Amino acid sequence: MSETNERPYHHGDLRQALLDTALAMLAADQNWTFTLREVARRTGVSHAAPYKHFRDREELLRELARIGFVRLGETMTEAMSLELPSTRAQFTVTAQACIEFACQNPGLYRLMFSSDADKTIDPQLHDAAMDTFRILLEVLKKGKEDGSFRPVAIQALAAASWAQMHGLAMLAISNQLLEEKVGVEPVRAALYVLLDGMCYSD
Repeated sequence: MSETNERPYHHGDLRQALLDTALAMLAADQNWTFTLREVARRTGVSHAAPYKHFRDREELLRELARIGFVRLGETMTEAMSLELPSTRAQFTVTAQACIEFACQNPGLYRLMFSSDADKTIDPQLHDAAMDTFRILLEVLKKGKEDGSFRPVAIQALAAASWAQMHGLAMLAISNQLLEEKVGVEPVRAALYVLLDGMCYSD
């Protein structure tokens, strides 16, 4: 495991300090094999200190995943707020923002969709994930309402869109989108193919 900058904790919000340390470790190593003892050591507190805020390592990981979904949602919302000429363009920049988030936060993104981030046992994590998904639904509903997208079930549009976005994100952070296989701009090209199926032809 690579070293992160160790800044001993002295005062203030211990819970946030532990989360900041764990997020830094996740970003540095791109995995979550660390223990609560290691998080405590790098935060500069006793081995028992994390248990005041997290029942176990799994609870800490679920909270990291929740933070990830909140940040992803903020990223997608910011992309959606841009003034663009069409719903198609708005969908494209929103999808690209999601994929870019994954590329910039590969360890966190993988954790968000791993079995260690069990949304069925953590209502807050579940809600954060659904709030992010609703951002995608928002742009899809707008496209249906303004006639940009085909009048099919919104669930079908969402499933196709999410599968494409998430699949591209996972391929990108695994360095599988090789130019010799998928061209120079595979993300943009793949999204355009998806949109050709969702949108009416001119």
